[in-house]
Amino acid sequence: MVPSLNLADAVLPVSSNELINSLDVHDMDNVVSWINHTLLGNVPDDASASTSHLDLIDLDQQVAHLVAVLEIASQDTAQHLERTVDDVSRGVPRLGYDLHFMKDGVLALQSALSNVQTMQRNSVPGEMNAALDRLQYLDTVKRSMEAARDVLREAESWSTLESEVTSLLAEQNYEKAAERLSEASKSMVVFENTPEYDARRALMVSLQNQLEASLSSALVAAITTQDVTVCKHFFAIFANIQRESEFRNYYNGARRGSVVEMWANAHLVDCDAGASSDGQRFAAFLHPFYAHFLSVLNAERTSIAVIFPDPQRTLSTLVSSALSTLQPTFSQRLASLFNHHGSAALKELIAALRATEEFAVSVDNIMQKAKLSASVPSAEPKLLGRRRSARMSISWRTGRSSGSISTPDKSVSLDPDLEWDQDLFHPFLDFQVDYPALELHLLSDLLRDISSADSKGASVDRARLLREKSVDVFSAAEEALGRCTAFTHGYGSVGVVNAVDQLLRMFLDEWTTGITAEHPSSSALADPSSGEDLSDLDYSQKDWSRIQSYLHLLAAARAFFDRLCTFEAKLRAHLAQTATTFNAARHEDLGVYLPGLTRGQAQLLAQSTLNSAELHNLLKTVDSEHNSLPHPTLSPPTPGTRHNYFLLQAKSSDSLLSAAHAALSTFARTCQSSLQDTILAPLRKHLESYASMPVWNTQGDSRTKRGAGSANDLHVPVFSLSPTDVVQRVAEGLLNLPRLFEVYADDDALSFSLDTLPYVDVESLKALSEQTNDPPHGHIRRQSISSRAVAHFTPEAVSSAWLSSLGHSVLSRITTDDLPKIRTLTSGGAAQLASDLAYLSNIVRALNVEFEDIERWKALAELSDEDGRKRVVEKGADDSVLRCVAKMRGWSS
Repeated sequence: MVPSLNLADAVLPVSSNELINSLDVHDMDNVVSWINHTLLGNVPDDASASTSHLDLIDLDQQVAHLVAVLEIASQDTAQHLERTVDDVSRGVPRLGYDLHFMKDGVLALQSALSNVQTMQRNSVPGEMNAALDRLQYLDTVKRSMEAARDVLREAESWSTLESEVTSLLAEQNYEKAAERLSEASKSMVVFENTPEYDARRALMVSLQNQLEASLSSALVAAITTQDVTVCKHFFAIFANIQRESEFRNYYNGARRGSVVEMWANAHLVDCDAGASSDGQRFAAFLHPFYAHFLSVLNAERTSIAVIFPDPQRTLSTLVSSALSTLQPTFSQRLASLFNHHGSAALKELIAALRATEEFAVSVDNIMQKAKLSASVPSAEPKLLGRRRSARMSISWRTGRSSGSISTPDKSVSLDPDLEWDQDLFHPFLDFQVDYPALELHLLSDLLRDISSADSKGASVDRARLLREKSVDVFSAAEEALGRCTAFTHGYGSVGVVNAVDQLLRMFLDEWTTGITAEHPSSSALADPSSGEDLSDLDYSQKDWSRIQSYLHLLAAARAFFDRLCTFEAKLRAHLAQTATTFNAARHEDLGVYLPGLTRGQAQLLAQSTLNSAELHNLLKTVDSEHNSLPHPTLSPPTPGTRHNYFLLQAKSSDSLLSAAHAALSTFARTCQSSLQDTILAPLRKHLESYASMPVWNTQGDSRTKRGAGSANDLHVPVFSLSPTDVVQRVAEGLLNLPRLFEVYADDDALSFSLDTLPYVDVESLKALSEQTNDPPHGHIRRQSISSRAVAHFTPEAVSSAWLSSLGHSVLSRITTDDLPKIRTLTSGGAAQLASDLAYLSNIVRALNVEFEDIERWKALAELSDEDGRKRVVEKGADDSVLRCVAKMRGWSS
C-alpha cells in the first residue's frame, strides 16, 4: 500500500523572489504545468504514485499562499511600472531641450576644432609636418611590435604552463603554483574571441582544481587545528586563483559543525513529532542554542580578523551559512511549533522572537568589533562579489551534502553585511504578517476560557459576574498591546486595534444574547416592595427582583463603559508612542531603524505588508490628536447633579473601538428594554382583554341621533362618558410610575445611556443636558478619547426621560397591538373609545408625553358615520389608522 503524501512536505520556494524567478524562466504557454511544478516541486520522485492522496486542506493552504505571493508580486510590478511611467513622463519634456542644447554645443565645438586645425596648419611649416608624420608612423610600428612580442611570450608561457604547475605541485610549492596560475589567468584576455580561448580556459580550470585538491587535506587539517598562520597562507593561495569563496566554504563548514549538531540533536516537545515528554520547549531551547552560537562567533572573531581581509563580512557569511544548514530548518520548526500550540502559539512565537532578537543584538555587537579590527579599508572591492570559476569546485560539491552557503536572492538590501540579519528573522516574517489573525484567534480562545468559567447556577448574580469578567477581558486586551509591540514592534497596530475591538464586541454580544434569552435570577436580590410607599403597586416579588437585576446590569454596563474609556485612552497613548517612534526612525540618516531592532529586522518589517497606508493613516490621526487636544478630565459631581455618561451615537466614527461602543449601546438598549418590559408588565396584563370588551358593540342613546323621532323631539345633551375600568387601571399604573422612580432616584444606573431608551430623541436629551448644566456649574466635558460625550443630568431629568419613554411604550402598545384587534365598533363603542383615549391622553401629558397616534385614533373615533365615509373617500388608502377605524365602524368593506 502506497502511503498518502502530505502536501505540507511539498513546500513552495523558500522565498517569494525564487518563486517569481521560476515564473520568469518558465514557459508561460502552459501555466498549469508551472503551477503543478511549483506546488509539487519538492515532492520526492518515489512519492509520485501517492499524489492522488494529497490532503485537500494542505493543497488549499499551498494554493492560497501561492495566490498571495503572486498578488503581492503583481502589486509590486504595477507600482514599479507606475513609477517608471511617471519618471519617463517627467523626463520626456526635458529631453528635447537637452538634445537641442547638446546640438548647439556640438556645433560650437565643431567650429572651434575647425578653427584650431586651421591655425595649426598655418603655424607649422610643411617640412616639420612631414617629420611629425614620420615619427608617428615609427611609434605605431614600435607599439605593434611590442604587442606581438607580448603575445608570443604569453603563447610560450602557456605552452609550458601545465608542466610548470605540475612540477610545482609535486614539490608542494603551492604558493608559486598559485602565482603562476594567477599570471596565466590575467593573460586569458589575450585569447578572447579566438578559437584557443575555450581550450586554455579548460586547462586553467583543470590546473586550479589540481591545486585545490592538493591543498584540501592540508587545509582541512589547518582549519581543524585552528592554525591561523597556515589558514591565512592558504587563503592567499585560494585568492590568487579566484577560489576564495571555496576557501570560505571549507572554513565555514568546519566552524559551524557544533552549532548544526546541537540544533539537529535537540529534543523539542512542541516541534518534533514523537518527542519524549522530558524534552525542551522550542523557546527554552533557543537560549542555550544561541549562547553556544555566540561563543563560537566570539571565538572566531579574532581568528577571522587575522585570516580574512573582511572580517565583518566573513562573520556574516558564517552566520548565514550556519542558519541555511540547519536541519530541520528554522522555518519548519516554527511551523511545527504553530501546529502544536494552535491559537496559543503566538505566545511561544513571541518568546522565540525575543530570544532571537537578544541573539541578534549580541551578534551585531560582535560585528561592530570585527569591523574595527578589519585589516583592509571598507572601500576595497568585495571578494564575495567576484565571479565564480566556471567549474563547481570540490568544496562546493562536498558541501552540498551538509548544506551550502547559498545566499538568498534579495532584490532590496541595505548592505550585504545585513544578510545574516535578514536570514535570521525571515522565518518569523510570515507569522508577523499574519499577526492580526493570530491575535484575534488568541483573544477568542481567552474569551472562551473567561466565559467558560461563568457559573450557570441559579444563585449567580449576573451583574457582579459581568463586572468580574470585564476585568479579565480588559486585562486580556491590555496584554494584546504588549504582544503587538513585542511581535511586530508597532507594525501590527491596525491588527491589534481590530482584534481588541472584536474581543470587546464578542464579549458584550454574549451578554446581550444571554439577557435576551433568559431573565436573571432573583434569589440573591433584595425585595424593595417591603416599603409601605409601594405596597399598592401591582408587582410581584419576582418583578421587583427583575427590576433590581436589570438596574444592576445597567450599573455594570456603566462600569464597563468607564473601563472602555480608560482602555481607549491607553490605546491612544500606545499608538501615539508608536507614531513617535516611527517618526524618529524616519529621520534617521542610516535608513529604517527602530530601538531594540537590528537594521535587517527593521528592514524586513518595513518591506512587509504590515507597513500599509492604513497603518500610517491610523498613526498619523492618533498622533495629531494626541499633540493637538488637551487630555480630558472629569469634574467631580456637584450637589443636585449626577456624573454620568451620555452615549452619542452620532460620533461613533471618532472612536478607535467603534464595534465595542456599538455593542455596548446594544447591551444597554437590551437591558433598558427588558427593564421596561418588567415595569410595564402589570399594565400590559390589564390591556390583554381591552380589545375584546363588550362595550365596543353597545348602541348609542337614540336621542343623540340626528333626524330620529318627530321634529318636536327635544335633543338632550349627553355628558362625557367615564373611562373603562381597564383604562382607569392603566392610568393609575402610569401615575404610580413617578413614585417608583423616586425609590431609585439615587441609582446612577438609570442615567446611563439615555439615548438608547426607546422613543427618546437624542437632540432633546442634548438640550436637556445643556439646560441642566447651565453656568455657573457647567460640567459638560467633551472627551477626545472616546466616541461618547460626558454629560450631567439631575435625578428629575433622568426620571423625566424614563417616564417619557415608558409612556410612549404604553401608548405604542395600545395603538399598534390593542386597538387594531377591536373587531367591531358601534357608535356607542366609538364614543367610549374616544372617552378612553381622551382620558389616557390627559394622563400621559402629566408624564411629558405627546403621542400623535393617540390623538389621531381619538379624532377618528369621534367622527360621525357620514364624516367618516367622506374621510375614507378622501384619503383612506394613505392612512393606516383611518383604514382600521373604517373597518371597525363599517365605513368600508
